[in-house]
Amino acid sequence: MTDKTATRQNISSGGQYESVFGYSRAVRVGNHLHISGTCAAPDYEHSNAYEQAQAILVTVKKVLADAQMSVEDVVRTVVYLRDINDAAQVAKAHSEVFDGIRPASSLIQVDSMLRPWQKVEIETYAIVAD
Repeated sequence: MTDKTATRQNISSGGQYESVFGYSRAVRVGNHLHISGTCAAPDYEHSNAYEQAQAILVTVKKVLADAQMSVEDVVRTVVYLRDINDAAQVAKAHSEVFDGIRPASSLIQVDSMLRPWQKVEIETYAIVAD
């Protein structure tokens, strides 16, 4: 049963694709937060997968703060990689943020991403405990 009294908060990144694609960087309903797949900004075009993952996780932390949450509230991540050989680099960045929290996580190799230079994308889900 859905709680129709829960307040919905759309969190914008200000990115151009939000209006083109019709999405939000994140949506919080009640104590649940869903953060869209997040990639590194164009400044990271020449960066390795570790640096891109670090940049993504900085963005994720900002979104969590905008939703009045923190990394301790993260319960799941889904990591998409273009090259499975980058898994160790991305795992290192992920572990630096989440090692003490240990959210459920999946690591999936994909054929491509929106921009050819993007190496990694991370979806994040958080729940504030009652």
